[in-house]
Amino acid sequence: MTITMIIQLLIVLLALYVGSRYGSLALGAISGIGLAILVFGFGLKPGTPPTDVIYIIIAAVTCAGTLQASGGMDWMIQIAEKMLRRHPDHITFLAPLVTFFLTVLVGTGHVVYTIMPIICDIALKKGIRPERPCGVASIASQVGITCSPIAAAVVAFVTISNSNGYMVSIPQVLMVTIPSCVIGLMFAAAASYRRGKDLDKDPVFQARLKDPETYKYMYGSSATTLDKEITKEAKSSVFVFLGALFVIVCFAFMQMIKVGDVSLAKYLSIPKMNIIIQIIMLTAAACNIMFCKAQPKKAVAGAVWQSGMVAVVAIYGIAWLADTYFANYMDQMKEMLGGIVEQAPWAIALVFFAVSVLINSQGAVVVAMLPLAYSLGIAGPVLLGVMPSVYGYFFIPNYPSDIATVNFDRSGTTVIGKYLLNHSFMMPGLISVTVSTLVSYLITNVLFAGYFAGFIS
Repeated sequence: MTITMIIQLLIVLLALYVGSRYGSLALGAISGIGLAILVFGFGLKPGTPPTDVIYIIIAAVTCAGTLQASGGMDWMIQIAEKMLRRHPDHITFLAPLVTFFLTVLVGTGHVVYTIMPIICDIALKKGIRPERPCGVASIASQVGITCSPIAAAVVAFVTISNSNGYMVSIPQVLMVTIPSCVIGLMFAAAASYRRGKDLDKDPVFQARLKDPETYKYMYGSSATTLDKEITKEAKSSVFVFLGALFVIVCFAFMQMIKVGDVSLAKYLSIPKMNIIIQIIMLTAAACNIMFCKAQPKKAVAGAVWQSGMVAVVAIYGIAWLADTYFANYMDQMKEMLGGIVEQAPWAIALVFFAVSVLINSQGAVVVAMLPLAYSLGIAGPVLLGVMPSVYGYFFIPNYPSDIATVNFDRSGTTVIGKYLLNHSFMMPGLISVTVSTLVSYLITNVLFAGYFAGFIS
């Protein structure tokens, strides 16, 4: 690397670091400063912003926002809460499954804000150390992003892979990520099952119990959604949303079915999946507004829509900045990393994880780094195999879902440690991502190597 390349890379990393310190919209906005320095200061040719992925996110979060505004999400949370309260002894295993599949359905991990207080409440009232289910449940809410058919990370992986000759489809990605991530989460839950001291043996917790005000704070109320009235329109909006997901998956399967040498979708002149997802999601959002009483103002004020728009800005700025840098130095990157990639292509997983620690967005990691990985000659099945490694932002506990979980745990057992990295999410996060990546790689490159290697145009 030349001195100029190193300086420019430091500018990219500094922009990402400063953006992560400010959080929210700053991730994308401050990336714009880095982009301006590279383009106007160093004369680099601007890269291409990831417009296809951005459009899909906008359509998906608009649909999910109307689902929340109609009350449909409250019904989904109620169903989940009933299951958790029916089996409180197993909450350390059930809680991460609940947050995982809610994210899979909705496409964003921010749905955890509604269910997490309930998880904390059930564990505390049952005498289970809340840190055990809460830590792994928060991790699970983000792990589910690589398993959702409408999440930016999955759609971006398929779109970028297809443009690089690896004609994988959304169902094929989910066939790998869902089982591998569930296995990883269950390993993390098993490791969390006896984590820390039981509440009756924890001197810190027992000391808190002796204070009447603290005792009342912990046990004086219950977090629940069961008292919310669910309208028929709310239930209808859930069926509209699930129906939209079903239609999207059906179209995706049509990409897999062959008619001669072409896919059924191409034979029938069906648009590409990025267009289909946008059309179906916008149509479902319109149905929720017109027939399920989802108020547009309430939708845009909801946490799901707002967090989705923040993700749009983050991906817009981060991916554009990264593409500008890497596109200008692709030949040098190939020369530097070619040997490593040839000997150990799986090592790209470490790069994905490290970048995710910096930028707090799985979709942004995929959009920014996947084109580089393909340019280095890494095969599509290898990249699909390391897909779970794009989640690393639990490492530094500054992500909103983790911070919120600490605040929701009234027992005080879910913590960010004195030394920052010794926090409640580190152990389940590392176990989950490591096991999920190993299982995913095993599925695509060992057990079904021929199947997943066969989708080359």
